[in-house]
Amino acid sequence: MSERSEHEIQHGKFLAGGDTELIWGWGTLAGRVRAKRRAKLIEIGARLGQDSHVLEIGCGTGMFTEMFAKTECSITAVDISAALLKKAEERKLPKGKIRFLEKRFEDCEAEGPFDAIVGSSISHHLELDNALSRIYGLLKPGGIMSFAEPNMLNPQVFVERKLRRLLPYISPDETAFVRWQFSSTLQKTGFKNIKIVPFDWLHPSVPEQLIDFVSSVGRVIERLHFYVSFQVLCISKLYAL
Repeated sequence: MSERSEHEIQHGKFLAGGDTELIWGWGTLAGRVRAKRRAKLIEIGARLGQDSHVLEIGCGTGMFTEMFAKTECSITAVDISAALLKKAEERKLPKGKIRFLEKRFEDCEAEGPFDAIVGSSISHHLELDNALSRIYGLLKPGGIMSFAEPNMLNPQVFVERKLRRLLPYISPDETAFVRWQFSSTLQKTGFKNIKIVPFDWLHPSVPEQLIDFVSSVGRVIERLHFYVSFQVLCISKLYAL
């Protein structure tokens, strides 16, 4: 197992030892609103539905798995952290539709091919070139990859990544992406029809009375393609359906 993988396992133990969703920023009211919107954007990008065979990478505590499951798709959810997967199992999602695997994704023997492969803030934890090649190989022809990833152009994200070894909620090796560089990497892997758009202007610390206002302003800014959002949504297809 690589040193990076060991770091991710230890980081998972740290996260599982506390209020994981709160550490990640999902535990506040604004954080929950933010999570629901992110799940919906990933879901729409991946075209999840009742007949979809889906692989979720880096499922963690299963919070997003539970949201994706509402589409009635079948999900294989993978994570390297046994400690986080224990929390995911406690959600008691339907066994016939959802299964959790404790695996390093790059080594995972998932039963593909998949209609869609999804993830929330996970690519920056992986050995990217190997992971993207693996994703490409596991997708059906016309299959879709739909991920939300941290945007390095956002000042907070940039500072967090530069100081990551001083911040316990950031794993030692994680980074973030600049969208045109990420797009180039996807093209080199073989993906087509790549769409990467900035989104997410709602910080978890926004007070309840300002959530609707900040969300509305954020929607306007997104339409202007203002690039310093917290996240980018990456949707890629092998070729047109």
